[in-house]
Amino acid sequence: MKIHEYQAKTILRRYGVAVPEGKVASTVDEAVAAARELGGNICVVKSQIHAGGRGKGRFFGEVPDAEVALAAAGHPAPGPGGVRLAKSLDDVARHAASMLGRTLVTKQTGPEGKVVGHVYIEAGCDIARELYLGVLLDRATSKLVVMASTEGGTEIEEVAHHTPEKILKVWVDPLVGLGAWQARQIAFGLGLSGKAVNKAVAFMQALYRCYLETDASMVEINPLVVTGSGDIIALDCKMAFDDNAMYRHADLESLRDLAEEDPSEVAAGKFALSYVKLDGEIGCMVNGAGLAMATMDIIKFKGGQPANFLDVGGGATQEAVAAAFRIITADPNVKCILVNIFGGIMKCDVIANGVIAAVHEVGLKVPLVVRLAGTNVDLGRKLLAESGLDIISAGDLNEAAEAAVAAVR
Repeated sequence: MKIHEYQAKTILRRYGVAVPEGKVASTVDEAVAAARELGGNICVVKSQIHAGGRGKGRFFGEVPDAEVALAAAGHPAPGPGGVRLAKSLDDVARHAASMLGRTLVTKQTGPEGKVVGHVYIEAGCDIARELYLGVLLDRATSKLVVMASTEGGTEIEEVAHHTPEKILKVWVDPLVGLGAWQARQIAFGLGLSGKAVNKAVAFMQALYRCYLETDASMVEINPLVVTGSGDIIALDCKMAFDDNAMYRHADLESLRDLAEEDPSEVAAGKFALSYVKLDGEIGCMVNGAGLAMATMDIIKFKGGQPANFLDVGGGATQEAVAAAFRIITADPNVKCILVNIFGGIMKCDVIANGVIAAVHEVGLKVPLVVRLAGTNVDLGRKLLAESGLDIISAGDLNEAAEAAVAAVR
């Protein structure tokens, strides 16, 4: 689960991590009022979407009425990008008007972009240096790793690719936690000195504690800035959390912004379905994560492209199966549907009834390939055969994948 920058900074404050003062706004008037509360001096207007690269992003879409009105009043057009410096309240109004309600495209959003529903008005900062700091899980070592770099404010992926020697990594023993000596090692590696070292140590240990106690999957501070007075501040923050741990973090789950998520994935979550949208043409409905991945693999092996990962689980009801089918058929890119069920806990007749119910509800406009095996397989096949539906039956997974790819072609 991802959250917005302004939400992440609220969490960081609870743990004593230094962040600039800021206020969120969803209208131009709210943005101006927020800037006035911050002192009305230099501030930054930041588009709030679940994606990085906002500063280098570009907007498209209809120009909001507020921006048209400002232009008619003689205010110059704002510059590009989703993060902009404002030197007056008029600047704040112009920038907010040109961001709210428009679609921001960055390297991480894809060409479709994301609509900006909120802007974050943040107090200006005296930046002396820009650094990078992140905490995430290193699955290769089963430890958390703290990553840092002197190349803050840039895309860390590019730094890792072109100058990997500029990335510092410290692995943390889960029984001991992030020691002060490790944090000092990172601080010295970043070229910090004097009082800034102790401030950086406190900052990193607070950030590590925040990561652990919120069940985060990633915390990224980019840029981490050193101010002219030697303070260490998180100028930007990106946080994501382990979905499986949200049952014990009701306060964090309430921060979820469904408008930022794929509607199909949101719908799947209501029925406890594991669904991830992909870019292919063959929709997949499978029970079991391993079998779902194997199904996607063999589709690729046969020359096709899976349109989704969808695991209905071992105990899905007929209603959940019908919902899964509706989600798949709602994707306009799907040109064939492959149902691959190995009945263990999940019974093949339940799958068959769910598919039949869904087809009667939404119709069947693309070829449907079904492979059933396991518990109640004969009953499941009988139900499908007597349903009157135009179904391509497959005896095994190899045959099913070949039939699906052939149907698309």
